[in-house]
Amino acid sequence: MEIRFKDGLVPVIVQERRTRDVLMLAYANAEALELTRTTGYAHYYSRSRQKLWKKGEESGHVQRISRILVDCDEDAILYEVEQIGAACHTGHASCFYRTAEGEEIAGKVFDPEKVYANKGE
Repeated sequence: MEIRFKDGLVPVIVQERRTRDVLMLAYANAEALELTRTTGYAHYYSRSRQKLWKKGEESGHVQRISRILVDCDEDAILYEVEQIGAACHTGHASCFYRTAEGEEIAGKVFDPEKVYANKGE
């Protein structure tokens, strides 16, 4: 199977394998996808930082891969994961914690100021 990357990237939907909750949407390039396959942990390509990243490299909230699925057009990927900790850098379990009207439907599960304090120094 050949993944169809657009501008070198493919969208990755991330789903918690036990609850089936959608946790996040990210992007992967070929190197990130290969690292994910070989290590068993989710890797992505940050469009804003222009670099590879392993989910949880700063927070410790890693995603252990259960299965990688490819959509029918081969232009999107689904990572089924075991989420260790929370998926969202805002402190929420999922990046999808609010409605289109802005109503927060799920509270934070960690304090990002404490988790990310002094990181990268």
